[in-house]
Amino acid sequence: MTWSIVARDPATGHFAVAVATRFFAVGGLCPNGAGGVGALATQALINPLYGPRGIAMLDRGFPAQTVVDALTGADEGRDSRQLHVIDREGRNAAWTGPSCVDWCGHLVDENVSVAGNMLAGPRVVADTLATYKASAGKPLAERLILALEAGEAAGGDKRGKQSAALRIWSTESYPILDMRVDDHADPLVELRRLWGVAHERFIPFSQAFATTADPAGIHDRAKLDAMIESYARRQAG
Repeated sequence: MTWSIVARDPATGHFAVAVATRFFAVGGLCPNGAGGVGALATQALINPLYGPRGIAMLDRGFPAQTVVDALTGADEGRDSRQLHVIDREGRNAAWTGPSCVDWCGHLVDENVSVAGNMLAGPRVVADTLATYKASAGKPLAERLILALEAGEAAGGDKRGKQSAALRIWSTESYPILDMRVDDHADPLVELRRLWGVAHERFIPFSQAFATTADPAGIHDRAKLDAMIESYARRQAG
């Protein structure tokens, strides 16, 4: 009922998950990650425990394949689960249970994997991956949206559309971008709209967030306003 892309940008080290489905609020439980650690997507007959347990294992340095093997191996419902994981080294691993609803499957490549179930056909996954790879050099969020749009154009979830999400992690446990469309007639159109709105103030404002290296962040309002204005001028040309 879902297809998703899990990726690491080797240029920045950022991790990301983007997902679309004919199901409510997919962003709540499917995408999981942490900066400097890794990311994963749990889907099909979702097991929400995979998220925190998988990220904890990645944080302890376990490779992606070990995480997939451990989570699915301990789960009696694994035949109906789908999971794909990327670790801090950019290694991807995936599991598609034999009882997942057709079409179902996954593709694993360097620093990226795509997985889906209950899809219109294999082109959904193949075109999502191909578009992501072909858009190298663009901002990570833009690449992910383009990739999902390509999957949708190939048929997407065979039941229709309802929700989508995109999350990106930089250096911290919290995401630097977290966009969710919980219930919408055309969630990818709405996700792209939110990406545009994020550039109005949120993207430059997020550069001021507190981090482990700078626990206070930038909190001077004059500096914040100057950052936002400078960003707006650059965006305008």
